[in-house]
Amino acid sequence: MIDFRPYKHADAEAFKSLNIEWLEAYFEVESYDELVLSNPQAEILDKGGSIFMVLKEGKTIGTFAFLKKGEGLYEFSKMALTPKERGKGYGNLMMQFAIRYAEQHHWNSLILYSSTILKNSIYLYRKFGFKEVPIDPDIKYARGNIKMELELTN
Repeated sequence: MIDFRPYKHADAEAFKSLNIEWLEAYFEVESYDELVLSNPQAEILDKGGSIFMVLKEGKTIGTFAFLKKGEGLYEFSKMALTPKERGKGYGNLMMQFAIRYAEQHHWNSLILYSSTILKNSIYLYRKFGFKEVPIDPDIKYARGNIKMELELTN
């Protein structure tokens, strides 16, 4: 089983390295990624967002973040797992935790950006109720060609 805990300053390197590994495996690290991953305190936490670390037997195996986009609107982002832990159902547990956390905080909706080449990820998001919505023309990710939203009931 896995546990979730809020990000601590000491997690900065793990947060960055988990995401860099995932990005380099599937895409490339973009300048916006480098900015956010190198400055999680200023770019996520100080702006009202949250970061969670995923632990298995006390060892960090993954992470994800919520970026505040507006009142009650958050972007689910920076989800990454170590390669050896992928495909074990942890993505389902991460999504369950993320949605429950959002509902407990009475958020209105979660959005996310992804790429349609990530078939397993898109399947996971749809499974948890995310629906495709029009993508913003000013999206910050070159790799992002799909935007999805989950409207939450409070």
